[in-house]
Amino acid sequence: MNDVKKSPKIRFDGFTDAWEQRKLGEVAKITMGQSPDGSTYSDTPSDYILVQGNADLKNGWVSPRIWTTQKTKTADAGDLIMSVRAPAGAMGKTAYDVVLGRGVAGIKGNEFLYQTLVKMDESGYWKKLAAGSTFESINTDSVVNAQIFMPQDIVEQEKIGSLFLNLDNLITLHQRKCEKLKCIKKSMLGKMFPKNGEQFPEIRFKGFTDAWEQRKLGDVVERVTRKNSNLESNLPLTISAQYGLIDQNEFFDRRIASKDVSGYYLIKHGEFAYNKSTSNDAEWGAIKRLDRYEKGVLSTLYIVFKILDEKQTSSDFLATYYDTNLWHKGIQAIAAEGARNHGLLNIAPSDFFNTSLMMPKSYVEQNKIGEFFLSLNKLITLHQRKYEKLTKIKKSFLQKLFV
Repeated sequence: MNDVKKSPKIRFDGFTDAWEQRKLGEVAKITMGQSPDGSTYSDTPSDYILVQGNADLKNGWVSPRIWTTQKTKTADAGDLIMSVRAPAGAMGKTAYDVVLGRGVAGIKGNEFLYQTLVKMDESGYWKKLAAGSTFESINTDSVVNAQIFMPQDIVEQEKIGSLFLNLDNLITLHQRKCEKLKCIKKSMLGKMFPKNGEQFPEIRFKGFTDAWEQRKLGDVVERVTRKNSNLESNLPLTISAQYGLIDQNEFFDRRIASKDVSGYYLIKHGEFAYNKSTSNDAEWGAIKRLDRYEKGVLSTLYIVFKILDEKQTSSDFLATYYDTNLWHKGIQAIAAEGARNHGLLNIAPSDFFNTSLMMPKSYVEQNKIGEFFLSLNKLITLHQRKYEKLTKIKKSFLQKLFV
């Protein structure tokens, strides 16, 4: 036992004793996984789940992926599971009796110990031990001899563990609600808009039966080229496929735009912009409406536009339309020569405004569709923000409630 003693910044009432430094192997039973016999692999659920490395740890839990007919379990339901190969240090729990394969370690421990190991992972403790290897890996001695600080009073451990367990449950709740709502949105986008080449959607609001009509984008919107000459705004924006038009400082944690933004486009609330940059989340770029701010500035590489007549074309409908992938076909046709080396699609504004879209003739139907998805988006954003806020709270508590 090491004589080093420390105290966390924040304590529950009634606890004043310093925490003691211990070796992980002194306070918990540790079982290192072994390479399994490949002949025991199974494609269907069998006696035990085989846990192999970080690929089997999803959202803090063991996720069944491969089963084994091997009968000897090496970790019990409720045990902690740590990845000891890339990325080394990732933590999870198991709700099942499992067989530990290569790349993981099973640890007998309570919720306090689990959160301690999570904090060590986030602080880069395990990365340092695994550094220098061609394949990131932590050896058995490093795991067993890992230094942790803990209170000797089990009641204090339980109080801390209970706090973080409740936090994790709330985080998971909002994460799952957010994911479920996104799945609902994706499904409804596919059913409430006609598929390419068709005139009728699969699902409609009652009272609407007319075929949708094809319109040129340039017939319902007009390009915006106003410059920020008078420095009406000093808010540099970017387009994110997930978050829409968002402050560069918030999205990148830094400002990308030049100090002088007088030559940038000035975009106002309710107007749209097309970012021609491709990414994994936006194969043909992203088109979003400015909803978060009253105004902002954009690089002239963006194509900015607004609706010509908002009594004929619903802004919410148009914003929803560009959440589908129906417009990708038109962009693909005019970007047939490919992207430039920096990932920016070579699309002229004139060609962009010549692309077509399908829309209901009735403004009322357009608006009902737009309002439906606007409500869904608000719910998604609500749970996403709660998830992000709780995640930040947990990160702060990990720093203050642990040594």
